[in-house]
Amino acid sequence: MTFYNPSIETLPLEKLRALQNSRLKTMLQRQYEQIPFYKKLFDEKGIHPKDIKGVEDLHLLPFTRKEDLRDNYPYKMFATPMQEVRRIHASSGTTGKPTVVGYTHNDLEIFDEVVARSLVCAGARPGMKLHNAYGYGLFTGGLGMHGGATKLGMAVIPVSGGMTDRQLTILQDFKPEVMCCTPSYAQTLAEECKKRGIDTKELAVKYAVLGAEPWTETIRRQVEAGLDVTATNIYGLSEIIGPGVSQEDFEEKGTGSYIWEDHFFPEIVDRDTGKPLPYGEEGVLVFSTITKEAFPLLRYWTNDICSINYDKNAKRTHIKMSSIKGRADDMLIIRGVNLFYTQVEEVIEQFDFLIPNYQLIVKREGTMDKVQVRVEVAEGADPADAALQQQLHQKIKNTIGLSMDIQLEVLGSIPRSQGGKLKRVIDERSVVF
Repeated sequence: MTFYNPSIETLPLEKLRALQNSRLKTMLQRQYEQIPFYKKLFDEKGIHPKDIKGVEDLHLLPFTRKEDLRDNYPYKMFATPMQEVRRIHASSGTTGKPTVVGYTHNDLEIFDEVVARSLVCAGARPGMKLHNAYGYGLFTGGLGMHGGATKLGMAVIPVSGGMTDRQLTILQDFKPEVMCCTPSYAQTLAEECKKRGIDTKELAVKYAVLGAEPWTETIRRQVEAGLDVTATNIYGLSEIIGPGVSQEDFEEKGTGSYIWEDHFFPEIVDRDTGKPLPYGEEGVLVFSTITKEAFPLLRYWTNDICSINYDKNAKRTHIKMSSIKGRADDMLIIRGVNLFYTQVEEVIEQFDFLIPNYQLIVKREGTMDKVQVRVEVAEGADPADAALQQQLHQKIKNTIGLSMDIQLEVLGSIPRSQGGKLKRVIDERSVVF
């Protein structure tokens, strides 16, 4: 089995568009009738849902942003009565009120469906075991992957996040064929296997489904070599549904991740003007959910920077998104240069004496912003070697256009992921002592 739902995954584009248009019209009418926020938005624009003929007219409509969800906390963005809601998830709320999302029974069926599709895309098959190291709770990752794997016919091992000793024991004793976690935690597990002398070829796990944070080909190579797996990217966000919005095929690695367009319609827009960009151009990813009942969103501004394009040589007809370069709100502006931490990682990967475990420390000295790169050296390399520091300094300057301070560190000195997302950038410019 190479598809979970072949009739949808290989649907000709013109039929996919017709399906999207039909579902979009139903969603817009639902929003207008059931959610005061959207009715006001439409009325202020002088637009009625009936004016929108299809996805080609979406650019006429306003965006929905995270602050809109927080302003309508907790349930004012729901389009169904609470007695029809079967699950509630929420973001962490570390930068304000959490964003709260709800699911009807049908929404949960869709959630399971898109995760099941994603797992098949990643190499999973019915009868396999899934080692689920995403956190359970208000975070959508754990329960989202759990439901999709169950629907596919897998046996789920609900390990949850953290407790690395237990993770390694279960990987060895329970013999799961598939694992899922953040890419940075997969790095941690790979390093721990090496440190403890665990022969990864003795493990049953062959596929790693990694997501919840941006990652690069460098990390893929490290995880695949360190765990002896095939690693693919799964993408999602709680506001849209959770994991399973898009997925990379294990036989098409590096060519992008399929977006399940029959449920989530994507656009790429200019981060400054909001104007739609052509296929292949990089900008902010925007989604409209076209089948959600409890929590339908119109043109949700994800802040994730990527591009989308159709791949004529791909197995499926759905559009693909590139890897996430970074987040529009996380982009650093250093002395007039736009910087994403993944750009630094791409430079680090070019040096054999470096390990892609690093942090960027941003400081302000007087009126000048400065970036320090802390990065670990491989075994046998000397972190005090000035020549190695100079090589990395010069390569970053030539590639990115910024001069950065380099601090080489011994292996194991920079924090590892303990199951959650790993903070790569520490911005000390706003710290007040």
